[in-house]
This record gives sequence, C-alpha cells and structure tokens, in this order.
Amino acid sequence: MAAPLLALEGVGKTFDNGIAALKDVRLVVGRGEFVSVLGPSGCGKSTLLRIVAGLAEPSEGRVRGAESDWPARRARGRVGFVFQEPALLPWATVADNVMLPLRLTSVERGEASARVRDALELVDLAEFALAYPRQLSGGMKMRVSLARALVTRPDLMLLDEPFGALDELTRFKLNDDLLRLWRGQGWTVLFVTHSVFESVFLSERIVVMTARPGRIASEVAIDLPYPREPALRTSAEFAHRCRAVSMRLAEATV
Repeated sequence: MAAPLLALEGVGKTFDNGIAALKDVRLVVGRGEFVSVLGPSGCGKSTLLRIVAGLAEPSEGRVRGAESDWPARRARGRVGFVFQEPALLPWATVADNVMLPLRLTSVERGEASARVRDALELVDLAEFALAYPRQLSGGMKMRVSLARALVTRPDLMLLDEPFGALDELTRFKLNDDLLRLWRGQGWTVLFVTHSVFESVFLSERIVVMTARPGRIASEVAIDLPYPREPALRTSAEFAHRCRAVSMRLAEATV
C-alpha cells in the first residue's frame, strides 16, 4: 500500500434512538488508492463516509489523517463529497452550483471562476455553464455534482453511491470518466456502492461490510491493470473476480 492518507481506528456509531450503525471499523486508506466499500443496504456505508467527511461524529473510535489534524484538512476543503443525489440548487446555473463550495471558503472571485471553468472542462460540461439543473439529464446533473466536489482540489474524494439511480449505459460511462479523473487528478477515492460489478471495475481494493451494525468482514485486492477499458466488463477475468467478491459478500451477510 502507498503511504497512508487516512486511518479509521475502532470507529463505531450508535444513533440517539439506540440503533447501532457501525461497530469497531478499522481501515487504512493509502494515498492515491481507489477503495470501494461494498455491503448490503443499511449496513452503515453512508454513515461511514459522513463520519470521514466530518458530517457526523463517531460514538467511539476516531478518524485520523496521516500528516496533519484531520478536522483541519476537512476545513480547508481537502475532502470532496459526492452524494447519492446531485442536490443542485434549482435557481442557480451550473457554474454557480459548482462555485458554491468556493464561496463558502471565501476563495477570491477571479480564482474561483477559473477553477469552475477547469472543473466543468474536466467533466465535459463547459458548454453548459449557464444552463439550469432542469435543463440537464440525470447523468449531467451527477457530473455537475462531481465538478462541485473536485473544484476544491481535494486530496480525498468520497462518493456515496453516486450512480445508483442512473441507467446502465450512463452508469458505465460515468464509471469510465471517474477512473480517468482519479488517475489524472491524483485523488484518493473512497467509493460506496452495493454493486459488485461496479466495485470490481473501479477499485484497487474492496472492503466488504457485514449487515448492521456494519463491520469490515474482509478485504479483496483487485489485481486488474489500469487503464480499465469498457471491454473488461465482458471478460473472463472480470467475471472471475466478480464471483469471488460475490462470495465474500454472501459470507459477510449470513
């Protein structure tokens, strides 16, 4: 593994109503690594990302950064978050939606505008800068959400099942684009999904979680070379690894 960027040390989460979402989660993520978190619905995957992002506090354990205080890193905008839904402001243009996190961190207007242009070019939406969310397809809205996360130039990108509601062809295309951006931007990625196929195609490593309260049952290294071309999805090598991960998931959810 590359030098660690992030470590979860015995993280647990119990909500006020007594429901235990996570228990004793221990995970180290290397700098530049692409790690998928795979598990059944309700196992605490989204809660785990929210804790890493600082949007929720653990009931026990801690999240630690390798080089500096993790809360300070989050505060500087070095963590990007893409949610399950795009959550765009309907009255704002695409460019204004992407600029929002820069306004919240008081980035100078000229620099912010340049960053927004760069982010929209990276997700192939530069020509839609002045469009409104109602004029976009579902896949395009998710690209705007991705641009809004990357405009802060994060070290760590957190993605919470961002493509789950999209049709298969759009999902495949966005998977391809995500890998292109990951390799080009040098991010570390923590990607939540319930799709075995998606996790195998994207990841260097898959973390398999149990049913609630979510714990890490096993980890699976995916030793397929990058770049991963679309034809990989129909190959025997891909099918073999999907079967292996499916078996791990079945064992974890018994």
